[in-house]
Amino acid sequence: MKEFNTTAVCIPDEHYMVDLSERVQAIRKLVDDGKYFTINRPRQYGKTTTINELYKVLVTENVVISLDFQSIENGSFKDGGEFSRAFARIVLDAEEFDGLSIPETIIGKFKELAKKPSDQVKMDDLFRVFRMWFREEKKPIVLIIDEVDSATNNQVFLDFLAQLRFLYLKRADNKGVKTFQSVILAGVTDVRQLKKITQSEGEHKENTPWNIATDFTIDMSLSESGIQGMLDEYEADHHTGMDTAAIAKQIRAYTNGYPFLVSRICQLLDKGRIPDFGNLPDAWTQDGIDAAVRTILSEENTLFDSLMGELKAMPELCRQLKEILFEGKTIPNLPDNAQQKRLRRVGLIINDHQSVAIANRIFEMRLYNFFIGESRFAGELRGNALNNKPEFIKGGKLDVPLIMKRFIETQRIIWKLDDEEAERKFIEEEGREKFLTYLWPIINGVGTFSVEEQTRDRKRMDVVIHYCGMRYIIELKIWHGESRNEEGEEQILGYMNRFGLKNGYMLSFNFNKHKKPGVHEVHIGDKLLYEGVV
Repeated sequence: MKEFNTTAVCIPDEHYMVDLSERVQAIRKLVDDGKYFTINRPRQYGKTTTINELYKVLVTENVVISLDFQSIENGSFKDGGEFSRAFARIVLDAEEFDGLSIPETIIGKFKELAKKPSDQVKMDDLFRVFRMWFREEKKPIVLIIDEVDSATNNQVFLDFLAQLRFLYLKRADNKGVKTFQSVILAGVTDVRQLKKITQSEGEHKENTPWNIATDFTIDMSLSESGIQGMLDEYEADHHTGMDTAAIAKQIRAYTNGYPFLVSRICQLLDKGRIPDFGNLPDAWTQDGIDAAVRTILSEENTLFDSLMGELKAMPELCRQLKEILFEGKTIPNLPDNAQQKRLRRVGLIINDHQSVAIANRIFEMRLYNFFIGESRFAGELRGNALNNKPEFIKGGKLDVPLIMKRFIETQRIIWKLDDEEAERKFIEEEGREKFLTYLWPIINGVGTFSVEEQTRDRKRMDVVIHYCGMRYIIELKIWHGESRNEEGEEQILGYMNRFGLKNGYMLSFNFNKHKKPGVHEVHIGDKLLYEGVV
């Protein structure tokens, strides 16, 4: 029986997968057109799986040299000779163990190269063997190298790229010159941005040896329809009764199609690794997905470790992301900013209409958790929230009006919000962070929250709390007059209708000197809205 996979490569006969045929055919078109390109995508984004499927399509009409630079020891990059010998060895390994077809005469040349002392070998020797192979081989030869990140900080690798570039340009000038039909480099790093340093007549120069590469714009995220197709296959095997279209839509909404996150949610549901969802029909529901996301948010894995490690090394950008999440600020997308480029490369942020945005909702929720844990208000608020926690949970349900009431009281006691300047700072810069910091220890371990992205601006933020299979919608807003308040009521009513809720909640941070702090009820038709005023 197939299963969902989150480690290494996915194999169609063993794992439930999104159909990659359309993506593979688009990449094949680049190969057929003789393009050289880099598949640079974040970690655990399906690069190796895509390469494996591409190999199956290409190998019928091409000689495909598919290599992995993880098999080359770091010491092999110390000079051109050692690298060329190591490269010859992994090509020979591909012939011996992986079915790569190489003419006997060329095998002999590679063996000679691999056996020579490194001080007797140059990079030119390696490429001379390749040029002999091009002359003998009738089929086009395609070179695919996975995991190039292990080589990108070595000058020798740039020399290797320069040699590939030289032959590519020779072919462009003279169609009779034979070289690789296509070269594909896969990794997190965008190889096009690497610089080769040279010294010429005492002058220090830099150039980009991979500027011949065409843009790789093929979307490698998993689409909603693709996820549904995978779930349809799973449903045919397991008969859970799930609504595959609805489940696919919710998974896509959480993950934005990030392959590892999609597979991890499905893996948790399939293996019954979430509390209170002991059978497959209960697990493959929207509540089950919420529980799986909660599990992902609390677990340690290499993806989150890598992302948070990158972010912590950039305190200024870290501060800006916090302002985006808590204050609704807009940070411009800067294509040449080194820190933004780094976080885009590893997949934490994206360019959304020329503004910086978190790549998906799960990453966003993880960042909220991180910032709340690091908040300077955490110490003062956590104890108060935990002391009152028994009051806030009744019969497995949250008493949100009481949470808002206690939060309002806490603000006025701890921060003495009777000073106009302090109050304005609290409302504009700190209010949302403080409320979410207060809320977190109450729901942590059982529930979580997310923010409706389209509502996060300087005026309002709609928070959706997920707790014991129930949803609670709280609108956090800054008071801008009675008419704006009525608009807010209408907006939250829309969310209540969307989720089929009878009760909704609004917490207003109010400048009005004549305001009445506290929580009161507003009946609108058959809906009950609790409005809190800070």
